[in-house]
Order: sequence, then structure tokens, then C-alpha cells
Amino acid sequence: MKQKMLLVLAVFFGFLAFILSYAQLNAEKKKILGEAETVYVIQLKRDKAANEEILLSDIARKEIKRMRDSDLNTREIPWSQAMNVVGRHLEASMRKGQILQDTDLKLVTQRHGFTTHVRKGYRAVSIPVDATSSVNNLIQPQDNVDVIGTFRFPDLKGDSALDTVTMTILQNVKVLAVGRRYGMYAADPQGSSRNSYNTVTLMLLPHEVEMVVFASQKGRLSLSLRNYSETEIISETPSIDFRKLEKDLPRYNKIRERNQKGF
Repeated sequence: MKQKMLLVLAVFFGFLAFILSYAQLNAEKKKILGEAETVYVIQLKRDKAANEEILLSDIARKEIKRMRDSDLNTREIPWSQAMNVVGRHLEASMRKGQILQDTDLKLVTQRHGFTTHVRKGYRAVSIPVDATSSVNNLIQPQDNVDVIGTFRFPDLKGDSALDTVTMTILQNVKVLAVGRRYGMYAADPQGSSRNSYNTVTLMLLPHEVEMVVFASQKGRLSLSLRNYSETEIISETPSIDFRKLEKDLPRYNKIRERNQKGF
């Protein structure tokens, strides 16, 4: 009888220990998940050999969980740098499904130059900016922006006074460089502060180059920063002058009020 009681107690306490351990593991798991965040990195879609060039078709976006504040301890390349990876070469062979790290890529040297970052069929053009026209110098390489121009010219009615007009010139333009910094490579690592710059280099089609250079000579260009996932081109972006602003201001406020209801 005594042995049966001891056996029952042993089973009971063993089961209790299992329950407590399971609860503790779940608590730790929830804690870890609560401190994790979702990030997107670059994954290979096919096997690649050493020294082989990486093409856009070779990579895919991979969602992973990572502990917050762990950026300093990881070498994984974020998906936002995908276009900076295209055209680079591998240090060693890699298998399909592997996640790219910065140490997997050969260093960009001055011999390769900035030209490897310009997609075939496009051109790189720099425009002057200041803190205001570059979103307080928060625009970074690989961001997408809209280019807005403000110009002054004689009033269309024949008035000798100058009229000011603002219009969107180009939409969803890729930023290749800010100052002398592009991607993961700083062309002038000993130069000016990485947090400030006075030029932005855009990737444009050849016919767009002429338009942007002309506009930069005739007026002031500003950049508006897009969300990284937004690629929509708005078909109608009317020019704005004082008369149109005065007329449409109530409508603009109603549109803003309607859009903010989803915040």
C-alpha cells in the first residue's frame, strides 16, 4: 500500500513538474516573440558560383523574425538594399535558399566605380538639394521619390508680374546616391558627415535627364519621399498656383479628413 502511494505521488509530482516546465517554456516563448520583429532580407533563388554576378532574377525577398536592437550583430542584407546588390559578385559559391550577408559579396572598388549601380538603359544625374528639399536630409540611397519643381514666369494673362507655379515633374524615381554615399559603399569614407549632403543622384531615363536638368536651371526642385512599397504613378497631378490653391483648398482639406479616418 505504501509503495502504491509513493508511486502515485511520484507520478503526480512528475506530471506537476511537466505542467510547470511547459508553462515556463510557453512564457519564455511569448516573451521572445514579443521582443522579436519581422524584417525582410535577401535570399538566393538559385545556386550561384564564386565570382558570378548577381542578377535581379537571382534574388527574392525573405521574411524572418529577429530580436529587436540586433541590427548591430547581423550581417544579413536588408531587402531595401536589393538594387545595390544587383551587379555585385560573390566571394564564394552559394546554394539556393541561402540568405545573403555583406561578407558574401566582393567589395566594390574604385575600379568598378559607380557605373555598376546604374541600370542598363538609364542614366545617373545629380541635382542640388538642401535640408528642406531633401526631407531634412532623410532621403537615402535606394529610396524612391517624386520630383517637384517650382517656377516663376510672367503671368499668362499678360500681367508684368511674375506668377509662381509648382508641379510634379517625375514620380517614383530611384535615388542612387546622396552626396558621395551610395548603397553600402561610401565613396568618400573620410569626407563629410554621412548625415548631411547637398546633392542627390537620381536614376533617370535618357529623355528624363534633359527635362530635369532644364527644370533645375529654371526653378527650384524638391523631393518628396515615398513609402518603400508604394510604386503607383498618379495619372493626374495638376499644377498649383495661388488661384488654384485658393479655389481647391476646401476640397483638399475634405480629402485629408477622409483619408485620416483610417489612421
